[in-house]
Amino acid sequence: MRALADGRLEVAAQEFSAVLAQTPDHPEALFNLGNIQARLGRPESAVRYFALAVAARPTFDLALINLGVTLQWLGRHLEAVRCFHHLIAWQPASPVGYPHLGRSLIAIGNNSAAVRVMDHAVVLEPVAIPNLMALGHALEADRRPESAVDLYRRVLACDPTLVQAHFALGNALSALGRHDQAIRSYRAALRFDPGHADAHNNLGAALRALDQGDQALGHFIAALILKPELSTHYNNVANAFQAVDRTGDAIRLYRRAITLAPGDAVAINNLGVTLTWDGQLTEARDAFRQAVALAPRRGHFHRMLAEAGPVDEAHRQQMEQLLQQAADLTTGDRTELQFALAKAYGDAGDPVRSFQHLLEGNRLKRQTIVYDESAALALFERIRAVFTADRMTAPPMVALGDTARPIFVVGMPRSGTTLVEQILASHPTVFGAGELTDLPTLAGRLGCHGMPFPEAVTVLPADQLARLGEAYCQRLRACAPTARHVVDKLPANFQLIGLIRLALPGARIIHIERDPVDTCLSCFSRLFTGPQLYAYDLAELGRYFLAYQTLMAHWRRVLPAGILLDVRYEDLVDDMEGNARRILAHCGLPWDAGCLAFHSTNRTVRTASAAQVRQPLYRHAVGRWHVYGDLARPLVDALHRDGNQ
Repeated sequence: MRALADGRLEVAAQEFSAVLAQTPDHPEALFNLGNIQARLGRPESAVRYFALAVAARPTFDLALINLGVTLQWLGRHLEAVRCFHHLIAWQPASPVGYPHLGRSLIAIGNNSAAVRVMDHAVVLEPVAIPNLMALGHALEADRRPESAVDLYRRVLACDPTLVQAHFALGNALSALGRHDQAIRSYRAALRFDPGHADAHNNLGAALRALDQGDQALGHFIAALILKPELSTHYNNVANAFQAVDRTGDAIRLYRRAITLAPGDAVAINNLGVTLTWDGQLTEARDAFRQAVALAPRRGHFHRMLAEAGPVDEAHRQQMEQLLQQAADLTTGDRTELQFALAKAYGDAGDPVRSFQHLLEGNRLKRQTIVYDESAALALFERIRAVFTADRMTAPPMVALGDTARPIFVVGMPRSGTTLVEQILASHPTVFGAGELTDLPTLAGRLGCHGMPFPEAVTVLPADQLARLGEAYCQRLRACAPTARHVVDKLPANFQLIGLIRLALPGARIIHIERDPVDTCLSCFSRLFTGPQLYAYDLAELGRYFLAYQTLMAHWRRVLPAGILLDVRYEDLVDDMEGNARRILAHCGLPWDAGCLAFHSTNRTVRTASAAQVRQPLYRHAVGRWHVYGDLARPLVDALHRDGNQ
C-alpha cells in the first residue's frame, strides 16, 4: 500500500499480485490493480481487474463505479449502462450512479430514458449541481432545449460563477435560435474563464448567426489558438473568412483542417464551395467528388457536385439507388438528391425526367417551410401605398457625399443580376460586393411610434433617414475602402427602391428583367440557401412574380427620371456591348472595354451563378423553358392569363 501511495505503480502492482497469488479472489487487491492499470493508461486491463473485483464482491460500490467509468472511457456504453444499473439496484440513493448512467444512456441514443434517470437523481438531491447539469444535458439530447434552459438557470441561481452552466445555457439558447441571449451566456462563461476554447468557438457561431461576421472571426481565431489540434476550429475560422470575402485565407485554412482530419467531408465540401466562388472550378469539382466518396449518403454533397458540372451515368445511378432507400434518409437528404438529379438529367438532355425530379424536390422542400403568401403579397401593396409619387418626386431630405454612391442591381432571383454585377465589377473603379443583407436589416430596424416598415417611413425624421444611409455606406466602405462605386446585387432590394431613393439619393438602380417563365422555372430549379419561400410551388411562384411585376411598374411611375434603368436579359445577350454601355452611362461611368471580358475578371462570386459568370456570354438560357413543353403549362397559363407574353 505504501508503494501505491508513493506513486511507485509497478512496485505496487507486484505487491498486489503477490496477494492474489495467495487469495485469487481478493476484492481489494483486484480493485487496486485495476486502478494501477488505469493510471498506467491500460484501460482494457483495468476493466478486467475491476470486473473481477465486482465478481468477487457484487456489492463493491467503488469497483462498480470505476468499472463503469472505464467502460465509458473505452466507449463501451452499453456495458456501462448495465454496470450502473447494477450499482443503483444495490444503492438506490447513489449520488454517483445516476449521472453516469444518464451519460451512457445518451451515448447509446436512449435520451428519454436518460431524462427519466436524471429526473429521479434530482428528486433524490434537488440542489446537487452535477445532477442538475446532467439532467440539462439529457434534456438537450432529448431535443427539449427549453426545459434545459430552465435547468441551467436554476444551477446559476445556486452558483452564478459556474462556467460550465453559462456555457451549457448558451448552447441550449443557440439550439432555440435565441442567439442574442446565447451570446450573453457565452460571454459570461468567458468572463470567468477567458481560456474556454469551446465558449469562444460557440460564441463565434452565435455571432455569425446574427451576421456579425467580424466579431465572430475574432472568437473563432481565439478558439483555434487555444486548441490548434482541432480541425473543426480551422474549419470555423475558414467559414468566417469566407463570410467576409477573405477567400484565399479560407481556402488555406480549409486545407489545413483537411490535413488534420482527411475524412472530414464537411470541410472538403466547404473547400469546394469556396473554390467555386474563387473561380477554381476544376479543383472545386475534385473536392465535391471527395466529399461524395467520404459521405455518399449526404444529399447536399451530391447536389454540389451536380451543380459544378455534368455528372456521368454512374453517378446518376448512384443517386437513384440512394433515393430507393428513402426511408433511411432524412427529408433534407432526399430533397437535395431530387434537385441534384434534376440538374443531372437536365445536363444529360432528358428534360422530362429532370422536371419530374424538380417537382418532387420542390414538394419536399415546401413541406418544411412556413410561407405566409397573403402577408408577402400584402407587403407589396403596403409599399406602394407608402412610396407615392409625391414622396418619390419631392427633393431628397438627405444628401450624401459623392464618395458614397452605391449601385443597386435588383430583380427576381435567376434573372441575370449576377451577370450585370460581373460586368460592372470588371470596371476599374467599381467593386462588386455581392448580395449584401445590410439594407433589409436596416429597414427591418426602422420603427417610429410603433409603426413597422414601410409605414414608419411616413413619420421618420430626415436625420433618421440620413443615419440609415450613412450606416449603409459605412458597410460599403468596409467592403471596399478605395472603390469609387460599390455594387449591391441583392435581388430582393427591388422592394426597397423607395427607401433607397430617400436615404441614398445618390444611388443608381439597375433592374434586370427576364422572360417570366424562364425566370420562374430557373427559380424552381434551385434549392436556395436564402429565404426565397415563394419559390417551391409553381402557383405561389407565379403569383409572387406577378406581384413583383406590379411593384416594378409602380416604381417606374413614381421615380424621377435617371434613377432606375431597366435592362432586359435577352437584350443583353443579343447586344452585349450596347447594353453594357447603357449600364455604365446610367451609373456615370466612362466606357471601359474590360467590361466585355467580364468572364475573365478575378473576383469572388458568392451566388448560384458563380460558375456561369466564369464563361463567355451564352444564349442557351434564353427560352430554356420550352424544353419542358406541357410540363410547364400550369405556370405558363397562370402568367399569360395576366397579360405576360
